[in-house]
Parts: sequence; structure tokens; C-alpha cells
Amino acid sequence: MNGPAGTEGYAEAAEQLAAQYEEVTFAQVHRELLPLVPGTPSAVLDIGAGTGRDAAALAALGHRVVAAEPTAELRRIGRRIHADSAIRWVDDALPEIPVLGASGERFDLILLTAVWMHLDDRERRSAMEALTGLLAPAGRVLLSLRHGPVPPGRRMFDVSADETVALGRRHGLNLLTRAARADLHGRSGVSWSLLGFERSATRLP
Repeated sequence: MNGPAGTEGYAEAAEQLAAQYEEVTFAQVHRELLPLVPGTPSAVLDIGAGTGRDAAALAALGHRVVAAEPTAELRRIGRRIHADSAIRWVDDALPEIPVLGASGERFDLILLTAVWMHLDDRERRSAMEALTGLLAPAGRVLLSLRHGPVPPGRRMFDVSADETVALGRRHGLNLLTRAARADLHGRSGVSWSLLGFERSATRLP
């Protein structure tokens, strides 16, 4: 049975990926976006949480964190290595994120780390709709977008920061921060865009 969009190759490489994820910190990965993280305890959703590195860091700051990760192998590793963290794990994924979408929960912060480029054009449109439906008033989205060669066995698309900003704007997300950086792991040809949005009171037709 096929998993959600973009999960190809992750189950088989879960242990290797876990080591890679955990060798860098939440603060290093999200350095440019850290000023947008709420300073008081808030409801946070980490979509595509992987091993829970970021979820654990946010929980340590006092936030109420839900980690949505569709790959069972990564969820198991995350539960093990962050067993002491107050994280609620959920088997859910974009573009529809049906479990949390049906729950009625709303989040002050939604984090998407290296997730968005796994979705094709149609899926990105659906996913942006789903994201805004999960945001609390004035809620924020922090998104990192990978550019460069696609690893063997993975599903990724060439998605620009400009396209992502425009799509967010159409769904009522105002851009607060935009940054670019080289790959922290030093992978050849890989670079990143980091985008921070905030939900506006109105959205474009």
C-alpha cells in the first residue's frame, strides 16, 4: 500500500535519516525564523516531524506540541529518542492532513521542515488550504524548502520560494521573513529557502 505523498524512501532509510536529522539542532536549522516562534506557551504543530528533533525543542520551550509524521519507522525512532519530551505523536500528512483537519484543533504555529517540495502542484494547492484551516487567528507558518538534486528513491519537485509566497498570499498568509542559506550538511548543490508567514484577517479571492 502506498504511503502519503512524498514519503517514498523514508521508511527504508529511517535509521540513517534519524542520525542525520539529529546531528543538527532546531536552533541551527531554523536560525533565521526563530524570532517568529511564540515567546509564550502556545499550540504548535510540526508536520513531517521526522524524529521529533524540532518538536522536542519546542516542547522544551513550554509549547504544547503535536508531531504529525506519516512514516511509522520515523515515529518509532522519535518516540524512543525523545521519550522524555511532552510530544503528542499523530499519524497524519499533507496534502489533506485528514486526522487533524477533522479534529477541530487550531494551532498558533505550524512548522514544515523539508516537507513542501515533496508535494506536486495540485497537492501544494490542497495543502495550503488545509494549513490555513488549521491556523488560529494570527497563527504563523514556518516553512523550509529544499532546492537541488533529488536523492535516489525520493519524490521531490522544483518548487520556488516565489511560488510558495504567492500561494500563501492567496490563502491569507502574509510573508514576515524570507531567507536563503547553504545546506548545513554540506551536500553538493543543495540549498534552502526559509519562509515565515502569518495568517491575516482577510484572504484574497
